[in-house]
Amino acid sequence: MAEIEWKPQKSSTVSLHQQITSFMKKKITHGEWTIGMKLPSQRNLAKQFQVNRSTIITALEELAADGLIEAKVGSGTKVINNTWSLLASTPPPDWISYVKSGIHQPNISIIQEINQAEANPSIIRLGTGELSPELLPKERMEQTFQSSGKLNLSLGYTEPKGSLALRQTVSAYLKTKGIITSSESILIVSGGLQALQLLSIGLLKRGSTIFHEAPSYLNSIHVFQSAGMNLIGLPLDEEGLAYDAIGRIKSKTQQKSALLYAIPNFHNPTGTLMSEKRRADLIAVCQKESIPIIEDDVYGDLWLDSPPPRPLKAIDTQGNVLYIGSISKSLSPGLRIGWIVGPEPVIEHLADIKMQTDYGSSTLSQSVVESWLHHGLYEDFLKEVKAELRYRRDFTMGLLKKYFSDIATWLSPKGGFYIWLKLKPSISTRKLFDLALREGILINPGIIYDKTDDQHLRISYSYATLDELERGLIILAQVIKIQAKGQFY
Repeated sequence: MAEIEWKPQKSSTVSLHQQITSFMKKKITHGEWTIGMKLPSQRNLAKQFQVNRSTIITALEELAADGLIEAKVGSGTKVINNTWSLLASTPPPDWISYVKSGIHQPNISIIQEINQAEANPSIIRLGTGELSPELLPKERMEQTFQSSGKLNLSLGYTEPKGSLALRQTVSAYLKTKGIITSSESILIVSGGLQALQLLSIGLLKRGSTIFHEAPSYLNSIHVFQSAGMNLIGLPLDEEGLAYDAIGRIKSKTQQKSALLYAIPNFHNPTGTLMSEKRRADLIAVCQKESIPIIEDDVYGDLWLDSPPPRPLKAIDTQGNVLYIGSISKSLSPGLRIGWIVGPEPVIEHLADIKMQTDYGSSTLSQSVVESWLHHGLYEDFLKEVKAELRYRRDFTMGLLKKYFSDIATWLSPKGGFYIWLKLKPSISTRKLFDLALREGILINPGIIYDKTDDQHLRISYSYATLDELERGLIILAQVIKIQAKGQFY
């Protein structure tokens, strides 16, 4: 259940429990809270409504007396009725059963908790993988919108592959990375995640295999799992994805339909940068095994020390690599613009699927991104934001050295947003997540990216302010030490 925004009015002449009873009854009778829906615990309801638990108990007792809810030991309190089923012989649809039978799987519970906590402005977000609002070019973006002469603006639908002007500009921009491609081989998408969604339903049949790094960003989303794919993790070392097992696993499992997903540049969540040699070896192995590669390069522009090796796509001579790029991490997540580069038949097929889902990405956003790339504004901003990220990384590394040296190990990332923190104490990172959140600190445990990983935390230096980073890491270190001693709150 989503966070409840409504709160009872404590200045009202109507008692608090009556206000809450009335609110919840309307939710049930209007069909917003459906039959079978589980209500939050009494403690959580009291917290959300900002009242005593006794007030919640009274309200729930009245709803139960009216036959609207039922509490069972071990399974919680659920909605069992509404006015329609009380008045009619034919019960209303059981929407919960529809939700459970939907094709797309829900996020794991901890991801849902993170998404809800991120809406709380008082939370210090130590794991959020996006640029801080203070780093985004708000004023310059407003000037771009106001200066319509700089925009190749269209308010109608674009062609299936996206704005031609933007695709031509992206083609020129990719040449600076060593990727030679025409506008016909580029599809504009609404960010990197939509790219993955299109690929998951457009290229492989159910039961196909997706090889990926372990840990992996893919485990924190369900686009491939929901499409019926099998995910097989491959280990990472200091040079990137260890490809040795690909052929053996493919042969052993007799996988005829397989694909590799990789983030060579500043990997999410570990921050690893794949070496130039490893890239060449990976391309050779995948060509030998006839395994196409999805290269996710959304962090590629965010190098902090020196430029990374050329993308896999730049050394691909057989059209074996589908390349995903985006400005969501480097310029603005709100614009929701990215691109897929690949063979024309693949791009045309994915464009057709995209037209069936959203009929094209925002033309306004496409115009803005085209303007920023074409006029050099993006490159100018990148220099500034990389300088800020470099300072933040070094600042965070100093804090870790001061407060975490005895409880964790880590490596300094060469770009991107993330530090992969390995905890020395043998503790539950799921429990740590709960304890830290209670202290107003939001973290991303390793179990999000690999369900067997209970040793790591993904620490991001890109979102929280410098003051929040310092306060948050000091508190987090204290919580870890307390948990390691078994002194739970």
